[in-house]
Amino acid sequence: MPTRAPHPGTASRRRHTLWFDPRFAIGILLVITSVAGVSALVGAANASVEVMAARGTLTPGQKVHASDLVPTSVRADRTAQLYLHESDLPAAGLVVTRTVAAGELVAHTAVGSAAGTSLTSVVVAVSAALAASTGPGSRVDLWSSQPSQDTADGAGGQPGAPHDSGAYAAPTVLVSSAIVVRLVDQKNLVASTESSVELLIPKSDTATVLDAIANRAVLTALPVDLPAGE
Repeated sequence: MPTRAPHPGTASRRRHTLWFDPRFAIGILLVITSVAGVSALVGAANASVEVMAARGTLTPGQKVHASDLVPTSVRADRTAQLYLHESDLPAAGLVVTRTVAAGELVAHTAVGSAAGTSLTSVVVAVSAALAASTGPGSRVDLWSSQPSQDTADGAGGQPGAPHDSGAYAAPTVLVSSAIVVRLVDQKNLVASTESSVELLIPKSDTATVLDAIANRAVLTALPVDLPAGE
């Protein structure tokens, strides 16, 4: 019986048919994914940011500027946020609060605002309600009315004793343009009809304010600036 010759088109299709196994494609994809993952990990490990280190030894109370510090590259991880960045330096500089050795990274906790050399914060209880415009960042004048001698004697001279209905001296300004830091939450204090406010005051006025508090003076905080439109 004669052999049947294959059709020319059939041989051509067999030569051009490619072998394909899905497992081969999955293996290639896994290799590519692994290489990309390793590259990303290496890149993250090598990423760095610049923080500030002390050019020389810094001592408490010293004012520092950018010229006193040197940028240093460190790994970009969570610990990098603990240290001072160049963008954190105000034009007025910062004040050192603890000794920083030469070459040591400068932590945020090792410096403070330069204003700290001339200002301090104090919490005062004011007898009159605070104006609606009084809030963090606003400015107030702190007024004081000292109790008369009879009023002081009636309270037994004890700090914190309730005020009697005696006379008070004419009010005077203790601090001008004190900066309001915050309004103290009364729920965290003992029961009181007074309001309390934390103020930034010049250090030169600290003794006067503390003396007024100790002598049970009536303190009032009045806003310096009126809101726009009033």
